[in-house]
Amino acid sequence: MTRPLLVLLLALAGCTAHIPPPLPSEGNAALRFALIGDTPYSAFEASALDAMIEEMNREDLAFVIHVGDITSGRGPCTDEWFEARKRQFEKSRHPFILIPGDNDWLDCRRSGFDPMERLERFRELFEAGGTSLGERRIPIERQSDSGAARFREYREHLRWIAAGVLFVGVNVQGGNNNLGRTREMDAEHRSRMAAVYAWLDESLELAGRRNLAGMLIFAQGDPGFGGKRKGPDGFAEFRNALRNLALRFGKPVLFVNGDTHLYRLDQPLADPASGQPLQNFTRVVVFGSPQTRWIRGGIDPLSPRLFQLSPVLQPAPGR
Repeated sequence: MTRPLLVLLLALAGCTAHIPPPLPSEGNAALRFALIGDTPYSAFEASALDAMIEEMNREDLAFVIHVGDITSGRGPCTDEWFEARKRQFEKSRHPFILIPGDNDWLDCRRSGFDPMERLERFRELFEAGGTSLGERRIPIERQSDSGAARFREYREHLRWIAAGVLFVGVNVQGGNNNLGRTREMDAEHRSRMAAVYAWLDESLELAGRRNLAGMLIFAQGDPGFGGKRKGPDGFAEFRNALRNLALRFGKPVLFVNGDTHLYRLDQPLADPASGQPLQNFTRVVVFGSPQTRWIRGGIDPLSPRLFQLSPVLQPAPGR
């Protein structure tokens, strides 16, 4: 992350004027969960995250989803930092599901690490086994265990079903999704995204076969729904894949990403038939550093919108 952007985020940290109205949260949701990401970036934020985990532990939540970036774009990327984060996430009373962000491996090159070695270490620490992290765990399915040999390394591609909704995590990254930097990283991008598209296709088939009410897909990278990037666009095919999935599914799809650090709720995909926003596709961006905040999510099977989203206020200092 650039220093001007960090300064801007610091200026906006206490401001909520940019936040659009949340999705309706009245009534009783059949299931509630938390959405977080892009934290912690420092020892100070790690302490704030401890407090937020304690706050979430007091809530009746089915699980917590973290969309990645558990360190800053300049690190630390050490084993010590990652191991401390695992101990921290294990304090969650609720199942805790984490996927990698670009700061957790790609950007580790800035502090002298091999990105692919860091991704492998991340998988060993946070994506081992067939369950979530946290004091209470839930079983999750991983692409690496699906039987497809070419996708065996992608343990971070995961999914589970709760309250009639399929939750799907994929490794899609900020920084143009690792495209256009080196020949080796372009090859990494192609291999990883082939796995992503296969996982999304399989997940769509599963949701249809099980007659599920909705899908929630989460990733770290902001796909740039405006589509105005100069040069190679590492997200163009991914945006098309999301559009096609929503059109084929025909039921509510919620896409969750981090990367930009400012809460946002929109319907950024256009229906190719009308040019109007695709009504069954909604995107939410989680809060991120320097803010340590979470979004309360819910599922109401009686609502046509299905998903409920409400930002949780950040406690005042000292509280």
